[in-house]
Amino acid sequence: MVALAATLAACSSGDDDSFANAGSTATLAVLETTDLHFNVRSYDYFKLADDSSYGFERTATLVRAARKEFANTLLVDNGDTIQGTALADYEATISPIPCTQQLSMYKAMGALGFDAGTLGNHEFNYGLPFLNQVLGGGLDVDGVDATQKCAGSGYPAVLANVYSNKTKKPLVQPYTILERTLIAKSVDGKEVKLPIKVGVIGFTTPGILNWDKRYLDGKVYTEGAVESAQKYVPEMRSKGADIVVALLHGGLDSTAYSPTMENPGLHLTKVAGIDAMVMGHQHGVFPDTAATPAFTQAGVDNKAGTINGVPAVMASSWGKALGVIQLALKWDGSKWVVDKTASKSELRNIQSKNAAGTTVYVTPDAAVAQLVESQHQAAIQYVKTPIGSTDFRMSTLFADVGDPGAIQIVNQAQQAYVADYLKANLPQHASLPVLSVSAPFKSGFQGGADYTDVAVGPLAINNAADLYLYPNTVYAVKVNGTDIKTWLESVAQRFNRIDPAKATEQQLISTFPGYNFDMFTTADVQYEIDVTQAVGSRIKNLTYLGKPLNEAQEFVIATNNYRATSGKTILGKLDGTATIWASPDANRDVVIEYIRKNPKVTRAANGAAKSWRFTKVSIAGPVVFSSGANALTVAQTAGLTNVSLLATDDGSGKGMSKYAIDLSK
Repeated sequence: MVALAATLAACSSGDDDSFANAGSTATLAVLETTDLHFNVRSYDYFKLADDSSYGFERTATLVRAARKEFANTLLVDNGDTIQGTALADYEATISPIPCTQQLSMYKAMGALGFDAGTLGNHEFNYGLPFLNQVLGGGLDVDGVDATQKCAGSGYPAVLANVYSNKTKKPLVQPYTILERTLIAKSVDGKEVKLPIKVGVIGFTTPGILNWDKRYLDGKVYTEGAVESAQKYVPEMRSKGADIVVALLHGGLDSTAYSPTMENPGLHLTKVAGIDAMVMGHQHGVFPDTAATPAFTQAGVDNKAGTINGVPAVMASSWGKALGVIQLALKWDGSKWVVDKTASKSELRNIQSKNAAGTTVYVTPDAAVAQLVESQHQAAIQYVKTPIGSTDFRMSTLFADVGDPGAIQIVNQAQQAYVADYLKANLPQHASLPVLSVSAPFKSGFQGGADYTDVAVGPLAINNAADLYLYPNTVYAVKVNGTDIKTWLESVAQRFNRIDPAKATEQQLISTFPGYNFDMFTTADVQYEIDVTQAVGSRIKNLTYLGKPLNEAQEFVIATNNYRATSGKTILGKLDGTATIWASPDANRDVVIEYIRKNPKVTRAANGAAKSWRFTKVSIAGPVVFSSGANALTVAQTAGLTNVSLLATDDGSGKGMSKYAIDLSK
């Protein structure tokens, strides 16, 4: 691949008369990918379908365009690169790649010629021996063959704040200094070539010690990002680094600095000598041009694209965007100096709106797909492999009216996962009851086909993933009985208020999104929803273990990162403050693993536990709702004898049928 023609040339010598070129200027464009999570292709291995909204093959097109635009570029990756898709699992655990072969993710990245990268927390998910192999060898840590020499990533990996217990030295090199040649413009407007030394240093979140304790306990330890930077940035400068670029696999958190904090970006930028910072881990965007930006802490300037004056970017996740920092440089006769006030940061997205308001996507880089095609097809066959079986149709077709058939197993998986973690790692919370909530994420919004609907028979990985639609991660929040009631009252907005005296037809389901209709599915928690009452006064007879729920009793609720951090309108403390554990694992991966361990899924064990029911009330006229066409047998099989079919076509044009529910039964 002649992939590096437009990027920084390797430097053997600059102009002989460097001092004569004092005052020359140049722009260095630092290009960032982050949290790719092995999304080489724009493809969803769980849905077995193309998805144009993400994928490195599209980011690659943006990289090539940037290299045509800028004479000098530096391409870096910010971690969470080798885990996240079925293709990643296939190459790591199902059909492990040999030492002589690069990971498909790294092979694809090789087509673009990355200059450097760091490690995210998910790089540790498959253990240290695997990490050693895919990085090319050299990790001197217990349980790993440090002499192993493998194909590697194809670019220098740097990580300054993770150390080997065995050697008391960084697990991988803390930084690298890249010697390159810049194409610059002299004071008289002529093109000149001048040498530059770019220092690149990496940091990851100390959370790895908890999230991958089974692999890392006793083998590595972490240091705070600020402490590591204070140690190594001066060292990089003493070795001649003109500029220093920090690769932080972390984001922004306004709390006071701690060496163990997950997102220390605000504090890291205050370390003298850092000229630019790329961020990630939070799957967010910076700079954020939205009317209400996600990051608004003191020191954050979304307009300028700086954090405490340091140019910075966070390029979303999954290859959805490319971060671009344009560093304005000036040559003083012996070294380059950054003019931060003239530098700027931006995100370039793979999707945009055209003049007609239609969403359009950048064209994939054809070279990327070709490099991984054989492994891509192998992964598709892998996700089609059965991991269990179900003796009932697992569906959200009637979840709105009480069928837990596709919800209960999600709650069971989340509850078991969180309970096990608390017992092993958070003893201060281990005595609290652990419950779980989930919602019918696919509930007909897009029409009659927009439901989770897994047929009786074999369960494959993609079927199990369909039970959990979104790429959320499991979070645990601590709440009390009062909070639980408030939570349930809020999500009961899923229903319109029904007037018992009204003789004409009334629609049961409101515009409140189905994906927000959280519910318990356990015999331990029982409650009624009275849809004849106003919002906020609908939850009746709420009990725990057969007794009225104690308002002061504390519980741990397993949920997802979205609800735990962005659910303030549902419950005030669901703004992150109630979170006691933010796991690194996706909810749907947790569901898949639960089915692997419990492969015989049955209605009795995994799809019949109803925590809630409608309060019985007689209504003068029909109460109706829409669901998938001709699916009455699903309701009947689930024991919903009060549901009947009114019309095979509800008139919406979306392939839906109209049903009635008798609230008196």
